[in-house]
Amino acid sequence: MKPVERRLMRELPVLRSHVRRCAVLALLGAGLVVGQATLLATVLADGFAGRPVTVAAAAALGAVVAGRAVLAWARGVLTHRAAADAKHALRTRIADRLSGAAALRPSARGHGGTATLLVRGLDALDPYVVGHLPTTTAAAVVPVAVVAWLFVTDWSSALVVVVTLPLIPVFGALVGRHTARRTARQWQLLARLGGHFLDVVAGLPTLRAFGREGHQVRRVGEMARAHRRATMRTLRVAFLSSLVLETVATLSVALVAVPVGLRLLQGTVDLRTALIVLFLAPEAYLPLRALGSAFHDSAEGLTVAGQVFALLDEQEPPTGTTSPAPDPAPAASAPALRLDDVTVHHTGRLTPALDRVSLDVAPGEHVALVGPSGAGKSTLLALLIGFVRPTAGRVTVSGTDLACLDPDDWRTRIAWVPQRPHLFAASVAENIRLGRPDASDAEVREAACSAYADGFVEALPLGYDTPLGEHGAGLSAGQRQRIALARAFLKDAPVLLLDEPTAHLDPAAEAAVTRATARLMRGRTAIVVAHRTSLLPYADRVVTLRSGRAASPRPAVVERTPTP
Repeated sequence: MKPVERRLMRELPVLRSHVRRCAVLALLGAGLVVGQATLLATVLADGFAGRPVTVAAAAALGAVVAGRAVLAWARGVLTHRAAADAKHALRTRIADRLSGAAALRPSARGHGGTATLLVRGLDALDPYVVGHLPTTTAAAVVPVAVVAWLFVTDWSSALVVVVTLPLIPVFGALVGRHTARRTARQWQLLARLGGHFLDVVAGLPTLRAFGREGHQVRRVGEMARAHRRATMRTLRVAFLSSLVLETVATLSVALVAVPVGLRLLQGTVDLRTALIVLFLAPEAYLPLRALGSAFHDSAEGLTVAGQVFALLDEQEPPTGTTSPAPDPAPAASAPALRLDDVTVHHTGRLTPALDRVSLDVAPGEHVALVGPSGAGKSTLLALLIGFVRPTAGRVTVSGTDLACLDPDDWRTRIAWVPQRPHLFAASVAENIRLGRPDASDAEVREAACSAYADGFVEALPLGYDTPLGEHGAGLSAGQRQRIALARAFLKDAPVLLLDEPTAHLDPAAEAAVTRATARLMRGRTAIVVAHRTSLLPYADRVVTLRSGRAASPRPAVVERTPTP
């Protein structure tokens, strides 16, 4: 049994009960198989011998056949119910985790991959619960009962069955190992397709704005074709393995049937015994043949179960007794920020962008700003940068009025990542070096690595020396965002103002940038505008802005987790 199967049994009581029920049904089924073969052989032997068939024998045979039919119906009902209960239990666990605050931590799987896992993925468990588990218990019980009865009936035929029976699981294991790799690849492509498609749909306005919708249409088509090819390769292997198992089982039955037929012609065995052997020999191989087919059908389900447990393990907080490492102390240069009853009126607008907003941000504190579009979040950041001056009230930095500070000196202490960063028509390295013009090439590369931008930069024709067009033409929106993040890493300023740094990123990139941004925030005063939820767990407080007014600040939804 694989580790993921052991964990399924350990964490889902419904599957343990299901296996026990399957074992009981398999024992009953084995008894009925032996009984049916014996009764049918007796009736046929009596008929060929000219002896009349008794009513009791016919009734017993009919009862056994009816019993097998009822048993098959009960097995179908119980297995489908167990499959539904198992999927419900896993979906409930995932939903509880996703609805909790811990679910907001970044995941390389992304929202699209998680949605695929919850819907299409968990449905793949049906063949495992409905087919594989009952067949496995039957394969462990029925051959033993059949071989035991064959030893009682004809020991030489039983010996042939014992010798040839292990061939089926051996060939099944050899082929199944290859199938498992194929199935894992197939599921990986499906999860990637689901995550990418969800990200494309969410970013359609941006794609239209930058004329990238045609490229994404082609990209989704390529991913769909790759998944189709992987699926067909997996099915091809499954069909070929079924052919191998059927061939081995048929030859094994022939090795039993031919000697019995010859002995029957020689008169060394009676017709009843020969018929019992011929009826029971295929029944000994049948559960193992079915197990090979059920294994291929259930391979995707086991792959999905592994993904489910990986998601749960990734989301669950550590349960050990060791206390989490404390956050680092605020840097000495990290200032305190204060907005004292600030109002901002934009020219041409009747209502204020900020209306008597007061906010205290302690040195090294991380504050997340949330709220609907137009609530004043970006205006608040522009106010702190000095792009906007308050109409009323004042902004202080460590007790000093911001209006009294030299704007250029103050901005050297700020790293700002806007939602739509501006890139100049210069090289990639020059755009990153905007954060610190005197930085060396090694420092530029280190900043790009921290922002998870080094991968696509190295793939550019000239690497870091690749020239960009106006507004960063040649890069996607997500790549431009990571270049802007690399600037912030390079600047290493004590104050961070982040206007949704994970905007326009695909799920995998969002998870990577979130982890990097969380490390960048540590020990610095940070204010983050968060439209998405990935950065909320790393904030000390969440402040909601509505119509330019600040609601009562509340603690972040979870305690900030130290970033590795």
